[in-house]
Amino acid sequence: MNLSEFIRRPACEVRIGGVAIGGKHPVAVQSMTNTDTNDTAASVAQIERIDRAGGHIVRLTAQGRREGENLGNIVRQLRADGFRTAVVADIHFVPEVAAVAAKYVDKVRINPGNYRTDHGEFEALIEQCRERGVALRIGVNHGSLAKRVFDEWGDTPQGMVVSAMEFLRVCRERDFDQVVVSMKSSNTRVMVAAYRLLVEAMDAEDMHYPIHLGVTEAGNGIEGRVKSAVGIGALMADGIGDTIRVSLTEAPENEIPVARLLAEHFAERPGRFEVLHPERYSPTEYRRRSRVTEPVVHTEPLDGFRVIEALSGNPTAELRAAILNLDVPDEPVVVKRRYEESSLETLAVKAAADLGPLLLDGLADGIWIDAPGFSEESIREIELMILQAARVRFSRTEYIACPSCGRTLYDIEKTLADIRARTSHLKNLRIGVMGCIVNGPGEMADADYGYVGAGPGRITLYKGREVVERNIPQEEALDRLIELIRANGDWPA
Repeated sequence: MNLSEFIRRPACEVRIGGVAIGGKHPVAVQSMTNTDTNDTAASVAQIERIDRAGGHIVRLTAQGRREGENLGNIVRQLRADGFRTAVVADIHFVPEVAAVAAKYVDKVRINPGNYRTDHGEFEALIEQCRERGVALRIGVNHGSLAKRVFDEWGDTPQGMVVSAMEFLRVCRERDFDQVVVSMKSSNTRVMVAAYRLLVEAMDAEDMHYPIHLGVTEAGNGIEGRVKSAVGIGALMADGIGDTIRVSLTEAPENEIPVARLLAEHFAERPGRFEVLHPERYSPTEYRRRSRVTEPVVHTEPLDGFRVIEALSGNPTAELRAAILNLDVPDEPVVVKRRYEESSLETLAVKAAADLGPLLLDGLADGIWIDAPGFSEESIREIELMILQAARVRFSRTEYIACPSCGRTLYDIEKTLADIRARTSHLKNLRIGVMGCIVNGPGEMADADYGYVGAGPGRITLYKGREVVERNIPQEEALDRLIELIRANGDWPA
């Protein structure tokens, strides 16, 4: 990692159908369907909407053989319609479905938490992918590490890296380089640390596979966009990332403009800034630089804070260098940047990507967005969202909500809106709203309460990591969730 300037991490070229990533190719953007994979017409229509929006890599869940086989029908219809979209199969729980899907798709994503490297299944999949020219993604999820990894490492960034490297080594031993790797979490601090540790581990073993970035369960609206931008932006500012997905609990095509904005925002980052005290910073270990207990926004008293404004085209590196070069190493700092945007959403995404990493790394103690086109209240709200996304100050209810996929058997967008409408006053609570059990319980591990799809019309409620009520009717689930929150004393009188 270069602290002084933006240098994109070198990666080997991987071809996903007609889309090339890594090498000298620009960052690619992608999404995932939320249709039933057995519904060919609905899945094809959604893929085509995503493609028209600019997302030329689209993933579909294949939770069983039936879904795996139907991917063939989906691909054939797409091609008949004139779309060359790269189609990716998402495999969980049933490794043999990967072999079915690999007959039809351009890439297969597997979760190492559901595979072993000593049973021959993974090696067989590699050979099948080699024969058909299919790429692989080793997709580690914070919430679903293999039990043997979890027992030794816990659900830590280090455990995620151990899981990924085990499978990457097998790929290298088999001389298979059409591999992409990802390390996703809904916790931005965990996510960023895991990717940085992964890059260190790969560099140590001379591996240069492309990296796919994403924050899982980011939610929706501007808050979801800000959370994704903080995590993805921190890594892209480091030069890490060859493909990105902005996971939103919205129509999948809505993800593409945000992902494209981030990719374009980091296409060039001119400027070099000398860092006098690199020893004051660790990219993989969070530590607060100052003694400020609650970071501030620009409308709050700034007495005792030094305001440092970024003026260059590489604001993250410029501000990081300025902070690390301070004569008083623990002097409280507010980071500032001016934006001339006409869209509040664009402002939020760019500011989160530029300034959020300084907060996420414990370097900054406050944020000041100078945007003359917007009201003080609007800017303050965005600043607070960025502080919360960086996990340094919580001022509102946090919703850990998955974007849903073909495994989701209820209307998660409407459900999230209903839950938000009745619980948004519960400041400092984290509520998980998850489509299914694949990543649900694990990815919402730091949530106070959880609402997880359990089957058609059925919901399971969680308090922390513990199941409280199983398989309750969906029409009763929101009221029962509120009763659970009240019973635990988290509902104000």
